[in-house]
Amino acid sequence: IEKNIVNGFMGDAVIVSQKQKSDNILLDMMGALIEPIANYAQIKPVLASQPYVGAFLPAGKNLGMALSDDDSTQPGYIFLIGVDFEAYQKMFPNNMTAYEGRLLKPGERGILVSRHSREQFYEFTNRWILPEGGKLIEANLNKDAKENRAFLKTMDNVVMLGMNIDNSATDIRFPVKGIIKYWAFDTIFGHFCITDIESYRQCLGYFTAAGQKVPVREENQKLLQLPDTNLDALFGSDSLVVENSQNRVEVPTTLSAPAKPLTPAEIENGVYNLVFVKFKDHLSPEEGLQKLNQALSAAKTGVRAISWKKAAGPIGSMTTLIKGALLLFVSFLFVVAVIIIVNTLTMAAMERTSEIGMMRAIGARKDFIRAMFFGETGMLSLVFGGGGLLLGIVIVNTIPLLHITTANDFVQLLYGGDTFHPMLKWADLLLTVIELGIVTVVAALYPVKVAGQIKPLDAIQRD
Repeated sequence: IEKNIVNGFMGDAVIVSQKQKSDNILLDMMGALIEPIANYAQIKPVLASQPYVGAFLPAGKNLGMALSDDDSTQPGYIFLIGVDFEAYQKMFPNNMTAYEGRLLKPGERGILVSRHSREQFYEFTNRWILPEGGKLIEANLNKDAKENRAFLKTMDNVVMLGMNIDNSATDIRFPVKGIIKYWAFDTIFGHFCITDIESYRQCLGYFTAAGQKVPVREENQKLLQLPDTNLDALFGSDSLVVENSQNRVEVPTTLSAPAKPLTPAEIENGVYNLVFVKFKDHLSPEEGLQKLNQALSAAKTGVRAISWKKAAGPIGSMTTLIKGALLLFVSFLFVVAVIIIVNTLTMAAMERTSEIGMMRAIGARKDFIRAMFFGETGMLSLVFGGGGLLLGIVIVNTIPLLHITTANDFVQLLYGGDTFHPMLKWADLLLTVIELGIVTVVAALYPVKVAGQIKPLDAIQRD
């Protein structure tokens, strides 16, 4: 789970504004808005000077309201992530594939819609999204779209109205460049659509790289000036679609490329909401987080770093619960194993009373009897424990070849991704050997004590 989330989506830590109240910045289903960060130029040199920081990426993340030109439909919502897509691919290489269409080109304006978001969009607009120039692929339709194939309408653009703190957003028509599939946790991460950072800023009404702020039109104020900054307000009785005098929704702004390509430095001058950070392998995430917060505080950047587990909200909490449950389950297995071995060895010692008593009669000392039982137990552990270890290695390496997949969110957390791909490291093998040794010693203590207490007279009495 950690490998897929850290390396594929959000890094080891996430930097947010000091004004940000909630640490759950990834999957807050109530749509709480993320505070903007306007001083990335001050934050960047602090991150670049930290030797334990491996990579970092500024990004925008907030809720976008998907609008439709059909008066009978209600707006839906989609989480938007705005990035310099070229830098994004370097930070999280191969974390997604183009399911249909293609990915964004460097400096290109547009949006990448996830499969999950496309299905959500269809539910509230009755329109199936296709990439520009793409054709309808019936095999990729969901069940409802297939049933309504004869009346299915398609579109290759999405109208989004950003939602932010100061109600300065505007609605933007995003051209769809591709439908994407995330490499892992596609159902969970599928709530997010990726767009270029300048289009994101324009949609949210933030300052762009050119230092301009997009003005909001009056007709969008009804959508933006909701009583709460969460999705509960979307379920009010009043209609949220604002119409003009012709009873039509006004045509939104269409994205256009700048007169000349923006440099990375120019792009970084605009507003962000967070910064993804990866630590180098030699440093633990906890230590890296502590050092990073000290550095950010000393530089008076007005931001703070939180761990990926806190930033991931319910996903991070679920990983902790799963890890604890697995640890408890394994501990229970070891307790059961100890009880079974103790019972077996104790019965063996009692059944061999005559033999042990005869050995004591001809001069065997208690230490010899104890060493003999420890040796026998050790040989059993070596043969059967080692056999179980080898069998486990074979099973762990065989399971990925079966390509066991699931679309269920909870099962994906158990699997560690869309595909069940258990991992085994040298540290795991070493820990297993140590645990096996502990079980062997603990399980042999009582049977060895019983065997050591057998006297020569016990052999005569037993006969």
